[in-house]
Amino acid sequence: MEESVLPDGFSKHKVAIDRLIQLRVMTETFDRKKEAMYQLNPKFQLNLQKHIVHGGVLPREPMPSNITVRLPSLEELEAYAVEQWECFLLHLISSSEAGKTTNISSSMMKVFQRGLLSQRDDREPPRLTESGFQFLLMDTNAQLWYIIREYITNAEERGVDSADLIAFLLELSFHVTGKAYNTNTLTDIQRSITKDLSDLGLVKLQQGRKESWFIPTKLATNLSISLADTTSRKQGFIVIETNFRLYAYSTSKLHCEILRLFARVEYQLPNLIVGAITKESLYKAFQNGITAEQIISFLQQNAHPRVAERIPSVPENVTDQIRLWESDLNRVEMMPAHLYDEFPSRDVFEAACDFAREYGGLLWEDSKQMRIIVKADILTEMKEFLRRQKQ
Repeated sequence: MEESVLPDGFSKHKVAIDRLIQLRVMTETFDRKKEAMYQLNPKFQLNLQKHIVHGGVLPREPMPSNITVRLPSLEELEAYAVEQWECFLLHLISSSEAGKTTNISSSMMKVFQRGLLSQRDDREPPRLTESGFQFLLMDTNAQLWYIIREYITNAEERGVDSADLIAFLLELSFHVTGKAYNTNTLTDIQRSITKDLSDLGLVKLQQGRKESWFIPTKLATNLSISLADTTSRKQGFIVIETNFRLYAYSTSKLHCEILRLFARVEYQLPNLIVGAITKESLYKAFQNGITAEQIISFLQQNAHPRVAERIPSVPENVTDQIRLWESDLNRVEMMPAHLYDEFPSRDVFEAACDFAREYGGLLWEDSKQMRIIVKADILTEMKEFLRRQKQ
């Protein structure tokens, strides 16, 4: 293989071989002279032979324009995807600001809410968990991958083979945004999956006189994009001033709800949200499990274009103060512990101190009053030690 590579392409060839080995498409072996040899993975080779001999399914082709009715423009399709996704997220967090309910069934909502919401009993409304608060501060692509991962994990409960589901999602990610694809080419399971994805805004379903079709949105085609890829990032909308005032140029109800997680929203105009980052609003966020770095990262990633090019995009005094307020809460650490006093002798007291210190459980000692405080983790061992001392 190396003999067929030109000198200037040797490094690229090496990278390609390493990628194929990482993907287990190829395996590396060594001969008696300890020279590297490559061969196809036997399982991959067998399946490749089957595919060549028996043929495979051709890529799904878009429908011709003379069959479909007027398709939505890319701008209309993106607006539809954003509306569906935001409505889903608002419904997911049980927000009273949700303008309308989604078409997602209650069983499917439970799948997506798993890990994000908790409920003590039926009388209380669901509450966001620590993971739920952190989920809302993720960018859309990361949120989408989280939801899709949960959807795949619970596929078998719905009688769907997870391998078939993953294969269809990968195929969908390589479709062309805005093109119509005939639903008659789908299996019954794939039609059901398409219905679920339309509720999330990944595809738009349309019905003609004789045919029906689905149109992938950017959310679906972005499934093939790495989470680290910045090309899919949306335009920012937040401006933070040095006096901790916050201005968010957005018409989204979801943006307003997310800002309420760590800021005090004072009033909302049709296209502007005005608020402030305060000590009280941040303490509430920290208690809900949101970290200072997550808040700062959210503000930086969603900085308005007018300030995004500045370095830093968020004033340093604001980021420093957010970190300081978080450190204020971390200065005191709560730990279950037990107090022991009234030791029969100083020898027993000192032996108990040495025992607790040896186990790494000694928190505090008062040699004058012969009192010690030990961690609750070693309570059983400590009781057994003191019982032996009495004997």
